[in-house]
Amino acid sequence: MKPFRYERPADAAGAVATVAAHPGAAFLGAGTNLVDHLKLGIASPDLLVDVSRLPLDQVEELDGGGLRVGATVRNADLAAHPAVRSRYPVLSQALLSGASGQLRNLATTGGNLLQRTRCAYFQDPSAPCNKRDPGSGCAALEGWTRYHAILGASSHCVAVHPSDMAVAMTALDAEVVTLGPDGERRIPVTAFHRLPGDAPHRDTVLRHGELITAVELPALPYATRSRYRKVRDRASYAFALVSVAVALDLEDDGRTVREARIALGGIAHKPWRAERAEEALRGLPATEENCRAAAEAETADAHPLRDNAFKVPLVHNTLVAVVRDLVGQGAPEAPGGLEGSR
Repeated sequence: MKPFRYERPADAAGAVATVAAHPGAAFLGAGTNLVDHLKLGIASPDLLVDVSRLPLDQVEELDGGGLRVGATVRNADLAAHPAVRSRYPVLSQALLSGASGQLRNLATTGGNLLQRTRCAYFQDPSAPCNKRDPGSGCAALEGWTRYHAILGASSHCVAVHPSDMAVAMTALDAEVVTLGPDGERRIPVTAFHRLPGDAPHRDTVLRHGELITAVELPALPYATRSRYRKVRDRASYAFALVSVAVALDLEDDGRTVREARIALGGIAHKPWRAERAEEALRGLPATEENCRAAAEAETADAHPLRDNAFKVPLVHNTLVAVVRDLVGQGAPEAPGGLEGSR
């Protein structure tokens, strides 16, 4: 591990100024992702600026009914928060499906958004990887691709984003609040992560020295009827092969879709907002036939790799199952349990 300096600023402005002034500096939150990368040699900052003790650990009500989630709110605390469980169950379920209880007790909201891909080639310094070492190539293109992208990839990178939380937040129209050298900025979460293009080493649109301070969830009344389902190779502590987050607004008949928010995980370099599927469902009964047609519209441009063609029908089947469950649950109400987190 490369030696580095460590600083703990007193406030967010001081943290931003310190990192912005040092090209080799990085923010340190819980470190659940960064520390692994330091050990592997994937990351080698010469200065770590600790933001874990800044006063950014509160969940606050917003005017109009939304929530402001501080960047250092722990994943376990956010999943258990009464307002999240009752008004945004899809977010609680997504958080509970990610990692182990020990990691959720440590990992933060901001850090979860910024975690990097778990592509085996990215985490192997001996393998060529354009995300880790721009211009070196992509070993995954000729390698094992079971976990890799089917949408939005490029010839430079086929890795997928690992976050469950970010998929739910994408379905909820969340907004990322940052503080940078030029002041505060608000970024829709749908625009926060990047597709790889020819610069896969840039995961997000953040500038150097820009710090996530909060994520804001808008008031979305029908988010009470929402669910997250994650399909993975084993029952716990595995990243998604495919995941689906859905919030559904139904007409008075309980079957016709007035509005939908759908996001997919495990299939692209970023959490994938399924706008084609949303549009295809709008105004139609939420039948299996219509849901499957919506899923097929979303995956029409899919380009499966050698080992992951199964992801296309898996997206279709999982979306159908989630919508079926939501239509069958009756009138939205505060969830009494934590079903759907497996």
